[in-house]
Amino acid sequence: MKKIKLNVVGVSYSQIQVGAYALVLVEEVGNRRIPIIIGATEAQAIALHLEGYKYARPFSADLMFAFAKQFKVEIVEVVITKLEAGTFFAEIICEQNNTRVALDSRTSDAIALALRFECPIYTTEDVMQKAGIHLSENIASKQSSSASETTPNSLYATLSLNELNIKLEDAIKQENYEEASRIRDEINNRKLDKE
Repeated sequence: MKKIKLNVVGVSYSQIQVGAYALVLVEEVGNRRIPIIIGATEAQAIALHLEGYKYARPFSADLMFAFAKQFKVEIVEVVITKLEAGTFFAEIICEQNNTRVALDSRTSDAIALALRFECPIYTTEDVMQKAGIHLSENIASKQSSSASETTPNSLYATLSLNELNIKLEDAIKQENYEEASRIRDEINNRKLDKE
């Protein structure tokens, strides 16, 4: 089986399903993308890790990371193995004492762990054929420029960055991840405006 290496582009609100998020992966060589619909908690665990944000209490992926490290289990790679009836399937390839084991996993959990272990994420050509969105360079550049445009949320537009960071910490402590995501988006939009 030929594997296609993927990189995580980011997490955004799903335009298809209310209350869900789209985890976007892009092939390392090529311009096909795979959007995977995930829940709010999983999206928060991935997005906050991508941003390097340190939160007070561990997400499940952080707990699994600490558990695996404590018992000297390494995650070698994650493979998105198939897509059936709109559901992605993944395997986490683990290694301990030169023994490899493949564990069945939800794709969002597998990717959250892959990011923490800094291991590669792969898929198959079959999955890319079924789920991959082929973007021409024109479309890709238009999407990246429109993604950088700010759409300030009226609730947060008048707050300073320091106030936004405090609100973000409070939202995370209260496990209000949807509000945290909106605050994070406002912070990111302001950072993009300064560049």
